[in-house]
This record gives sequence, C-alpha cells and structure tokens, in this order.
Amino acid sequence: MSVVLRTQLAGVARRPARLLLTGLAVLVASFVVYATVLAQQITERSLLNGLSGTPEAAGLVVRGGTVTTGQLAKIRELPGVAEAVGRADAGGQLGSEYLAVIADPGTGPLSLLTMREGRFPSGPGEVAVTPRTVERMGLAVGATTQLDAGTGKPVPLKVVGVAEGRDDYGFMAYAPLATVSALSGGDVLTQIDIRLAAGADSAALRERLTSLTAGADAPEVATGAEVRLAEARATAGEVDQVFAVVATFVAVAVVAAGLIAASTFRIVFAQRMRQLALLRAIGAGRAPLARALAIEGLLIGLVTGVTGTLAALGVGHLVPVVLRALGWKVSSPGFPVAQALGTVLLAVLITVLAVLAPALSAARVAPLEALRAAASTGAKRGIGALRWAAGLVFVAAAAGVAGLVVANLPGADLTGYDPMPMLLAVVVSGGLAYIALIALGPALVRPVLALTGWPLRRLGPTGRLAVGGVGGSTRRAAAVAVVVALGVTLIAGVLVGGASIRVLSDRELAASAPADFELTGAEGTSLPAGIADRAGASTELTRVTPYRRVAELKVGGLDGVGATDLAMSALPRLADLDTRSGNAGDLGPGRAVLARFVADQAGLRVGDTAEVTAGGKRVSLTVVGVFSDMGPLHSGLLLDPADLTALGAAAAPTGLLADAAEAGEDGRTEGLRALRAAAGGQPGYAVAVLADQRDEMNTALTLLLAIAIGLVGLTVLIAVVGVGATTALSVVERVRESGLLRAIGMSRGGLRAMLTTESALYGVIGAALGLLLGVPYAWLALQATGLNAPLTLPVWQLAAVFLALVALTALAGVLPARRAARVSPVTALGTE
Repeated sequence: MSVVLRTQLAGVARRPARLLLTGLAVLVASFVVYATVLAQQITERSLLNGLSGTPEAAGLVVRGGTVTTGQLAKIRELPGVAEAVGRADAGGQLGSEYLAVIADPGTGPLSLLTMREGRFPSGPGEVAVTPRTVERMGLAVGATTQLDAGTGKPVPLKVVGVAEGRDDYGFMAYAPLATVSALSGGDVLTQIDIRLAAGADSAALRERLTSLTAGADAPEVATGAEVRLAEARATAGEVDQVFAVVATFVAVAVVAAGLIAASTFRIVFAQRMRQLALLRAIGAGRAPLARALAIEGLLIGLVTGVTGTLAALGVGHLVPVVLRALGWKVSSPGFPVAQALGTVLLAVLITVLAVLAPALSAARVAPLEALRAAASTGAKRGIGALRWAAGLVFVAAAAGVAGLVVANLPGADLTGYDPMPMLLAVVVSGGLAYIALIALGPALVRPVLALTGWPLRRLGPTGRLAVGGVGGSTRRAAAVAVVVALGVTLIAGVLVGGASIRVLSDRELAASAPADFELTGAEGTSLPAGIADRAGASTELTRVTPYRRVAELKVGGLDGVGATDLAMSALPRLADLDTRSGNAGDLGPGRAVLARFVADQAGLRVGDTAEVTAGGKRVSLTVVGVFSDMGPLHSGLLLDPADLTALGAAAAPTGLLADAAEAGEDGRTEGLRALRAAAGGQPGYAVAVLADQRDEMNTALTLLLAIAIGLVGLTVLIAVVGVGATTALSVVERVRESGLLRAIGMSRGGLRAMLTTESALYGVIGAALGLLLGVPYAWLALQATGLNAPLTLPVWQLAAVFLALVALTALAGVLPARRAARVSPVTALGTE
C-alpha cells in the first residue's frame, strides 16, 4: 500500500497542473461556500448599521410599555450612563399634506442624522427636513409654515437645516425632543437609547434600569445589539431566511462541483491506465490501488479546499474596503474559523465521494492493459441495460410527481390552498428528472448533437471533426453537459418565472397605480369644481383624468362591490390590464366589465346579464369582459359613466389621476407641486404619489431577479470551470490525435478552432437540455403557487442565455486549444 501510494503521489508532484485541473471545480465550490458565509456576515453587520433605527453606540435600550420623559431624566443620573437620548415622534397637516417630526439629538454618537445644509434645530419651532421633503413639499432652508398638530391651534415652524437620515419618504422632519414633545402635547417616548460610560457594567446597569422602570406597563430593557438585530431583520425581511435560500443554491453548486470532479477523475485515471496496469502487473492489489487513488483525491480536496477558502477570505475583506471607497456603507466580515474548517472538510468530502467510483473502476484494470497505449475515456459509448432501466425509472417517477401536481393545481378559489406542498413536489419532480438526465445523459448526447451540430457539419472539415470528437466520447460530453444543463435549467426557470411575475406585477400596478399621481377627497367626497380644469391646464401635468368611484354596490347576491367609470383609454398603463375573457374595449352604456373575483363569486360570464343595485336603484348590465384579476383602481366593476349616474353617483368626480409631464425625479416633483396648486392647498384633499409605489415594486422585483440569477450563476460558473478542465485534460489525452491531424495538414489555427468548437458544443448540448427542462418546470412552479401569473417566455433573454453559455464554454476551451496547437507534430506523434 505504501509503495503504491508513494508512486501515485510522486506522479501528482511531477504534474501539479493536473492536480489543479482535477480539483478546480472543488476549489471554486469551496470559494463559493466560504464566500457565502462571509457575505452573510457582511450583510448582517451592514443591516445592523444601515437598516436599524438604533445607533451602534447605544449599549442599552429601554422600549415598549410606557416610557416617559420623567424616566429619561432619572436614567441620565444613573452611574455608568454617559448619555441617554429619548425617541419620540409627532406630526400634523401642512395644508393637504402630512409632515412627520421625529426627535433626534442632532449631534453625537447617538444621533442618526447627517447634516447636509444649514444647522440642526436648537430653538422652539425649529426643524430640519430631509432632502426629499425639500423637493416634495417645498420646505427649503429658511421656509416658515404653520403645522396643524390637532391641538386646535396652528404651530409655527421654521426650517433651519436639511438632514439625511436612514429613511426619506418625502414628508419627514427632525427636531430636538423638547420640540417634538410640545407638538405631541405629552411626555410619552417610543424608546430611550443609552450610551454606556467607559468601564460600565452593562449587566448591572440593565438590572438597575429594569428596577427603575418597573410598573404596571413596564418597558423592556434590552441590549443595543439585540434591538438593532430585531429592527434590521424586521426591515430586511429576515436575513436568515434570505440566506437559507442562498444556501439552497450553494448546495446545488456543490453538487455540480462533485459531478464535475467525478468526471475529471475518470478522465485523469483513464489517461494513467497504462501506469495503473503496470502497478497491477508488479503485484499491486485492487484494494491497495483503489485506496491509493482515494487518498490522492483526499489530498486534492484538502489543497483545493484550503486554497478556495483563503481566496474567499481575501476577497471577502477586500470587497467592503472597495465599496466603502466608492461611498457605500458596507461593514467588513470577521474571521469565522469554524466555518473555514467546515468548508475545507466539505471540499475533502466532495472530492473523496467524487473519486470513489472512478478509483474503484480504475483499480479493476487488467495487468495486460500495460501492453496497450494510454486508454481514452472516449472509448466507451452509450450506457448499459441497468443504467437504461434506472434512468427510465427516474423519468417515470418525475412524470408521476409532476402529474400529481397538475392534478392538484388550484382553481379560481384559493381559499384554504397551501402552495408549499405543491412547490415542494415540483422541486422533487425536478430533482428526479435531473437524476434521470445524469443516468441517460450519454444516450441523449448523440441525438441532441445530431440536431444542434447540423450547422457545424456544413462548415467544413473542422466542424465535422469537432462534432465527431464530441460524439465519439459521449460519456465525457454527458458528464459536463448535465452540469451545464443544471445551470441553464435554473436560469431558464428564474427568467421565465421572473417574466411571468413581472407581467402579473404590471397588471397589479395598472390596477393600483395607473398614473403618477392621485388626488382624492376625504372619505370619498367629491372634488370641488375647477380642479380638473386647473390641473389639465398645467404644463407640468399630462393625461389628467377625473373619475368617479362608488364603494358599495350589489351584483346579484354579492354585496360590497366597488365600481368606477375610469376611462380605460385615458391612461397608457391601463393597457396592461388583461381580460380573462371578453374585451374591455366593448364597454358602453348598458355594459360592464367585471373583476375576476366578482365574476367567480357571482357566477357570471361574458354574455350574461348582471343585476346591479345601489340604494334602491337598479340597472341591468350585459357582461362584456372579465379582467384576469382586479379592475382599475382595484374596483370590482368597470361601468359606463351613464350607468354609474343611474345608480345614484354624484356628477362631480371623486378623484383625479395625472402623470408628470417630464420623466425623472425633477419632473415628478414639479408635477406634484402643480397638482397641489390645482387643489388650492385646501385641507382634506390628499395627493398620493403612486409612481413611488410603482418604483418600489419594480426595484424590489428587479433586485430579486438579479440576486436569483446571481446565485444560479454559481452553478454556471462551476459548469464553465468544468468545461475548461475537461477540455484541458482532453487535450492531454489526445496529444497523438492532435499530432496526427497536424501531420496530415491541419494548421495550428484549424486545430485551435476544432478544439474550441468541441468545448462550445458542450455548452450547446447542456443549454439545449437545460431549456427543455427549465421552461416546463417554471410553468409548473408558477401554477403551483396559485398566482394568476401567465406563462411568459422571454425569448430574447433565453436566447441570450443560450448564446452566453456557448460563448463561455468556448472561451473555457481557448487556452487548452492554444496549448495543443503549440505542440509540434513530431513530438505529439511520439507521445504515448
């Protein structure tokens, strides 16, 4: 055993490049795993500082229950308290708009603000506003106004500064605690932040604070770290859950790395078949030889795991420094030693598991193989009967689970439907289908290649040789292509799902936010005459559209249905409202378009007659369309103005929609001012910036899709690395073949083109198989969620993914191809 092991390790030492190529996928996987650990630390620390409303300097926090200014005064006198700051908020109406005023010390480590202009308030009635509040409400430095705080007497306010805080919603101001308490008319605080003196005993002070604030409605005393974590998680939507999803994608990437490593070991051992046969000829047994090969794999896993972990550690500490230099508020990670050791152990485990089957297969080599030239992994084509049977069993299992999902898809009524079991079943079916792909991969390569390689065969000898090279080694091609297929399957699923969800989002936004602004009266009251005309005359506004809305109608036996007469052709975004049946363009007197829930619950279809009543008045309407979801402004009925009047609606509009004439934040701000001016600044009329809601949803969806594609990209990265390593090892394996091609007249450029094309074909086969799996499973997952999202195929995006994968896999083969072309024909022909 020791002799065999020393021989194998000596061979590894003589060819360290082969060791690197063999473990490259594991190295990348180790980097990804440990980088994810560091990314979680960076995210959590950054969220604590960026999303928390409690400053980092707060060692203890008193919150919840009843917290008063009297308790704040007593806390400031306690030994060990360096500083204590009370938090409170108040607010009131500035004309038709609401202004929130928040307490902050303005300076020191417990302040959450950064002054951008002017100074922080110091006297009564002074406030500092946020930058967006300056734009949206016109409250620049030096402005004075009257705030109606609900006390019966307007309070004069003067803007003395512009301050930037954690949030900026366009209606926020900051002031000292005394000013905020005067506005609210009370002494109640939301919390008290406490900065500890140097050397103070946090635990002892926490006990004293608990005793000091004891009572019937006693507040909680917590550490600053606990509060910041709770606030950050509430704002970010649970960091741990986010990274649980990340961990799922990382696990997929690790599996992909294991598949690539197993394929690479098979190639490497096949190249060394003559050496292994010689060891068998001089007395080495199968078991010692297999153990020696497994130990070799363990060594590769150890080296690549340590290398990948150290690389991730370096990048993890470098990236925050670069981002901070660019102005981003990003915290640095720590040095999680336990996770680093776990990553190295995981790399070793992956490699050992990957090497076992190839090692056992290689150890069975007959001593007579020593008389032959080096074996080639391409010599074996197709699969055996047992593998065929196993693959077909997994195909049947995947189809059966998918059929179960289809049979249990929800209908229009989602009451009591839980999507999680069905989504889990989709994942199980997809996993079974992928296992079937692994088993049947070598048998699928040739038919897929026959279709996708047809154009290459028409390009001349280079294309025909490339197609023949891949088709002549179907096992090697399948081993790499299935990993590429895994990445493409996930990316295709994300793109199809994302496109479908975006269409659903556009429908939702068309229903809830069809314009940039909405002006409404208090509690559904009608707007005064002239507002629509004044708004329409403004050059800062366009598509000014008044409408009426009635909240309580009865459709058949369904009560509480809202209706509107908003003109569908008035606003371009309303075109995103899709109809499940019929046509909203057919709306007219005596006709109605129903929201989906109204049609389903009232049992109405296109062509039926709907009896609509309100306050004793009744109209009979023909249903000419049913929306896929909600109607405009989330109404249940879209009616002609004449029919809404017949049901008792007042003649004056109850709301007004309008778009900004110019795009961008400046255009939006000017449009908002113009709409407020049209309302005359009268109280009781609110202007909602619907465009902000639209931006938030679009940004959140775009960010979510970008993160998902980035995570899926981990699998693609490992697949591309596997293609490069496989091509490099294939070049070594086929040195004589390359030399023969050069000897019979192929140029260096032709040889490079042939090998690069072979590498690209791995991507073609994998991408084709991935799309065939990804699109159907994306549709099935969408249906299983119960969302009314239509299947949307982003054809150009899918085509771009296909071409990008082909380009990446081709690039992965460029360097090995250049190396092969540099070998002289004489040297190559003399190689065994």
